[in-house]
Amino acid sequence: MGEKAIDVFRSCIPLFTALSDPARQDIILLLADNERLSVNEITEHSTLSRPAISHHLRILREHNLVEIEQKGTQRYYSLSLDHSVELLKKLIHTVENECL
Repeated sequence: MGEKAIDVFRSCIPLFTALSDPARQDIILLLADNERLSVNEITEHSTLSRPAISHHLRILREHNLVEIEQKGTQRYYSLSLDHSVELLKKLIHTVENECL
């Protein structure tokens, strides 16, 4: 496997780490069904506490999987998957061309 393939794999590690947690997967799926939600609205659909939801949202935000829109005192979260999808497409392309 070439150095390029290794670099692409390594660049995906933070994304895979962020996506590996079931609670974060649930949040992503919930946001996929809803245009945008506040922390309280997300918490209503979860067994996790509000601080736990906030923790997972921070991780998702740090990995560019969600974005925040501020409306008054409320913060609304929505999916922001373009960067991650492009990274995964690059990984798939690399695997197809250098590993198969």
